[in-house]
Amino acid sequence: MSRSTPVYNPPDPNAPGKPHVPDWFPPPATKADLDFAKLRTIDLSIMDSGDETAIKELVAMTKQAILEDGFLFIERYGVSLEQLHRQFSLAQYCLYNISEEDQQRLLFNPDVSGKWAGYKHPWGFKREKKVYDGITQFNWYSEQWNDCDKIPKVILPFMDEIVAFNEFLEQSVNRRILALFSKVLELPDDYLWDNVQSHEGSPTGEGYYRHALFKPFSQEAEKLSKGLRFHGHCDYGTTTLLFSVPVTQLQIWGNDEQWRYVPYKPGSIVINIGETLEIVSGGHFKATRHRVFKPPADQHDFERLSIVQFNSSIGDLRMGPCMDSPLIQREGFPDYQGAFREFQKARANGLSVPTNAEWREIQIAQTTNTTDVSRNVLGQDWIMHEGKLMNKREFHGVTVILPV
Repeated sequence: MSRSTPVYNPPDPNAPGKPHVPDWFPPPATKADLDFAKLRTIDLSIMDSGDETAIKELVAMTKQAILEDGFLFIERYGVSLEQLHRQFSLAQYCLYNISEEDQQRLLFNPDVSGKWAGYKHPWGFKREKKVYDGITQFNWYSEQWNDCDKIPKVILPFMDEIVAFNEFLEQSVNRRILALFSKVLELPDDYLWDNVQSHEGSPTGEGYYRHALFKPFSQEAEKLSKGLRFHGHCDYGTTTLLFSVPVTQLQIWGNDEQWRYVPYKPGSIVINIGETLEIVSGGHFKATRHRVFKPPADQHDFERLSIVQFNSSIGDLRMGPCMDSPLIQREGFPDYQGAFREFQKARANGLSVPTNAEWREIQIAQTTNTTDVSRNVLGQDWIMHEGKLMNKREFHGVTVILPV
C-alpha cells in the first residue's frame, strides 16, 4: 500500500520575537573541469510509493552503491530547497554573530570529552590554539539540546526551527534510510533503527548536529597542511547527512584508490556510511573514506558553509556482524581493509573490541591537526601502504589505516 512521503513542516520563521536573519546565498559552483566522483542518486520517496518492483530495484541499486562507494546522494526526502536554505541562513547567522563571550564560555574540549560539543575556534581541532585553520563550528550534542545555557545566545530565538529540522532528519529521513539499508541486509525494515541507531534523549540521540564555516586558507595553513582541511577518515556512527554545497572541497576515496571531488547537487543530501554500519553488515556496507581538501582555484577565496547531522549508534554496544542477516548467511563477508576486518582481527587475537562510545570518543580525542608537521610525516602517523600514503593509528588495540 502506498503512503505519502513525509513532508517537513517547520515552525514559523517570522514568529514574534525572532530577529531578522539575512538570507544565505549559495556561491557560484566551480567552472573547473574536474573528474568528479560518480555517485548514485537515491529517490527516497520510492520507499513510500508502495510499488514493490520500484522498491526492489531501489534496494538493488543501494546495495551496489554502499558496497562500492559508501556514498549516496538522497533526493526527494521531504525538505524543500527554500526550507533547507533557511537552515543555512541560521547557520551563517550563528557563526557570524556568536559573541566573544560565548566563544570562550562554550569552547569545545575534545581531548577530554571525546566530543566536538560546543564552539570550535578557527585555530585547529584542539582546545589549545595552534595554527589558524579558518574553520569555525558549533556542535549540538544532547547536553546542548537539553540546556539552553550551553547554546550561543544569538541562536536561542531560532531553536524551535533547529530542533524541528533535526527531529525531522532523525525521525523521518534517517529512519527511512535505515529501513532501506535493513532491506539490503534482508532484515525487517526497522531492524537497524531498533537495534543499532541511537535516537533517544535528544533530537540527534547520541549523535550531533553541526554548523560549520570554512573561511579561505591562510598561506601558512595551506603550506603546512598541503591543502588538507581535514584528514582522510571514516565517520564512526551509522549515517552522516551532509547537505550538498557549491564550494567544492569534499572528496571521496574511490575503488581505484584516487581522491575525487564530490559534485554539487542543489538540495540533495550526501549520505556517508559510518563504521558502525560497516561492522554490522559484515563488510557489505563500506564506510566512506573521505576528506576535506582545498577547493578549485576559481573558489579559492570563497567561504564554505556546511550543515551536517551525524547519526550515532547506541554507545554501550560492542558491534559485530549481524548474523541474522540472510545476506550475510548466504554471501559471507567481503574482504577489504576497513573497520570490519580490523575488528574481526582484534577478536581473533582475543581482544575485547571497544564499545561504540569508546570507539568514537578516542578517535575524536586523538584527532591531529592537518598543520601538525611533527605528526603528519612518514615515520610518525604516516606510512606507505601498498604504494599509497596512509595514516596509521591504533585505538583500543584496533588498527586504523586510512588514506591521507
